Formats: sequence, structure tokens, C-alpha cells
Amino acid sequence: MTGNQQPAHIAAERVEQHPPDGSVAITDEPTDQKIKPSSLLVYGAMAFPLSFVGLPIYLHAPDFYAVTLQLPLATLGTVLLALRLFDAIQDPLIGDLSDRFHHARSAILIFGVVLLGAGFWMLFHPQASYPVLWFAASVLICTTGFSVVSINFQALGGLWRTTTTQRTKVTASREAIGLIGLLVAAVTPPVLTQIVGPQEAFHWLSLMYLPVLCIALWLLIRWMKDAPLDIPEKTSGQDGWLSLLRNKWRALFFSLMFLNTFASAIPAVLVLFFIRDRLGAEAYTGLFLLTYFLAGALSMPLWTALARKFGKIRAWQFSLAAAIFTFCWAALLQQGDLAAYGVVCALSGLALGADLALPPAILADHIEADDRQNDASRLFSIMAFLSKSALAVATGLALPMLGIFGYSPSVTMTPELNFVLSITYAGLPCVFKLAALGGLLIFEKDLATQRAIA
Repeated sequence: MTGNQQPAHIAAERVEQHPPDGSVAITDEPTDQKIKPSSLLVYGAMAFPLSFVGLPIYLHAPDFYAVTLQLPLATLGTVLLALRLFDAIQDPLIGDLSDRFHHARSAILIFGVVLLGAGFWMLFHPQASYPVLWFAASVLICTTGFSVVSINFQALGGLWRTTTTQRTKVTASREAIGLIGLLVAAVTPPVLTQIVGPQEAFHWLSLMYLPVLCIALWLLIRWMKDAPLDIPEKTSGQDGWLSLLRNKWRALFFSLMFLNTFASAIPAVLVLFFIRDRLGAEAYTGLFLLTYFLAGALSMPLWTALARKFGKIRAWQFSLAAAIFTFCWAALLQQGDLAAYGVVCALSGLALGADLALPPAILADHIEADDRQNDASRLFSIMAFLSKSALAVATGLALPMLGIFGYSPSVTMTPELNFVLSITYAGLPCVFKLAALGGLLIFEKDLATQRAIA
């Protein structure tokens, strides 16, 4: 089956529409595929433990090992950086294997959950005799399991046979549940620390995490048995990696997605420095982050409605415009502008919701429109690879750039350093977001068709 041939049950549901700009958009309009909220919850439940696990691994674990085992932070940071790079590189391999053995996706998910749960438990139950090796092995096992589960989890969402409108609802509900998991992960360790002490807190955290992970797996596998999925017809991808990436539509989409993700990663890397040294508001860091993630979760119905009314590409353009306005404002903030920065966090959280919900839905539309079900895991693994790479590149560029201009954490801030920190934190993201918006405007017609463009 070629990329332009369509299964009969899909072709029968196709409706060709001619937008005002003259482009040809292909949409699905099955009459009986409105998704029940219960189905969204059962499918999306896995997003909670997947999002929950990130903060303990990358934020709390280094501090845990530094305090309990007296390991140097520089050593832990070096290990984490190397593992982050390996984690990004292995994603395409995981995607390829997941596509080749898609008929055993339940077993793949179980394998990934075992790795994720075992690695998370090991991480907070270290062996004092070889702590660095234990730390590295635990993080490697945990992140590998995370990648296996998350890539297949997103691929299942992309294979869910439904209308393009409902597909946005699938990704939005999934990412909203994920943001709730992230918020719970931010709140739970401090609460447990107050109750049982710092060392016991993470023992109980991992003990509580395992049953939640297992329940989410059980719900997902149960959902898979009855879900209307487009099952791939082959046991391997249709094309090699070069052929897969040489396609014009995918090249455009992934380039713009990376540009936008990189723009968002810069303030993510610098947010703690900006709050403490530019605004002088370190005590309110938790409140600002809570506002940001909560706004992202609450924005999902908004982006679902905008995507339904204007289309996903246009809704994505709206979010980029909102983000550009927000960061331009953030670049002008001064010491003590706490209320204004709270509004900035809320508005940038709204844009976060679009970044999480819309690109996966656009890619899922493309998978269905171009009959790429055989490559679903590989395509979503590319998204994962690009997201992790964007964060790594932002970390590798933003911090050294500030260092060149004389900035270091908690240094006495001069007007020049304030300007440099503001421009790096908020000005650079505006430039890259503007470039992504320009790309979406220029290539809107091509992207909106959802067809593979040779």
C-alpha cells in the first residue's frame, strides 16, 4: 500500500473541502465517532504517572543523592547530562522497534512500565557502596522505560480512529491530565517531607507511585481491547528513515515544531534565575510555577474550541502570537513586578497548552490522512527526540551565553546584567517564536492539507 492509498473504511469517510484560500483540506467526518469523556479519561490516565515522574528524577534525585550520600553536584550533573543525551538518541530506535512489533504493543507497554517502575524505585533506594553507578543505572532504566511507554502511548492516540475535531480533544485531555500529574509531583515531596522527614519522603513517594503506574497501565490495556484503532497492516515501517524525513510535509512540520520547542525551552532553563535575580521574588517561585502549569491545564478546552472553529494550524498561530506578546512584556519587567509576572505566567501557560495539545493532533491527522499507521511510533519518537534535543540545546547555549556576559547565579545584578538576563530569558524566545509563526503563515496552505507532499 502506497502513501497515497487509503483503506476503504477511511476513504468512505473522507470529505474534500475547499477553504477560502484555495487549498484542499482532507478531513474525516464519521457520524458516530464522538468520543465519550470516560474513554478520554481511561486512555489519558497514563499521562498522569508519565508526567509525575519527571520532577523527582531531574529535580529531587540530585539533591537526594547529594544530601544523603554526599555526592558532588558536579558529578551528578555530568551523569544527568550524558543520560539526557542518550535518552534523546534512543527514542528513534524505540519508535522503530515499536512499529516493527506493533502487534505486541501491550507487551511493549508492560515492559516499559516494568522498567519505569523498577528504575524509579531503585533511584530512591540507593546502594551506598557504589552510589554514582547506582544513580546512573537507575536513571537510565527509568528514562528508558519512560520513553518506551510515552512513545507507544502517544502513538495509540495518533492511531485512534476519529474525526480531526475529536482528535484535538484526545491530545488536549491527555496533556491536561499530564499537567495535573506534574502539579501533584511538585506538591507531594514537600508535603511528605514535612510529615515523615526528607529521607523517608522519597521512600513513600516511590511506594505510592508504583500502584498508580500499574492502575494506569491496566486502564490503558483495557482501553486498547475495544478502542477504534487503525491497526497497521505491516510489521515494519513503510520507508527507511531518510525516506520518512525527506517528505516535505514532515520536514516542514518537524522543523517548525523544533523551532517552537527550542523557543519555549530557553525560558524553561532560565526561569529560576529570572525570578530570583531579575525580579527578586525567589519566595514566590512555587506560586509562579503553579500559575503557569495550572493555566496550561485549564487552557485545553480553549484550544480545543479554537481548533474546532479555525483549524489546528490557525489555532497554533494564535498561541504563538500570544506567546510573543507575553514574552515581549516579560522582557520589560523590573525588580518587584510580581503581579505583572504572575499575569505573564498565566498567559504563557495558555500558550503552553497549545504547544502540548496541537502539534500531536496535527501529526495524528497526517498519520491518518497519509496512511502512515505503520510509522506512527517512529513519527512520535521523532517528536520526542526533537523535544529533548531542544531542551539540551537551550541548556547548552543559554547558560554559557549568560556566562560570557558576566552573569552567574546570585551575582550582584547591574543594569547591564539585568538587561542581558531579560533579553536572554524573554527576548530570544520572541525571536524564535516569531520565526516559527512566520513559517506557519508561509507554509499554512501546505501544512493544512495534511497530505504527504513529495
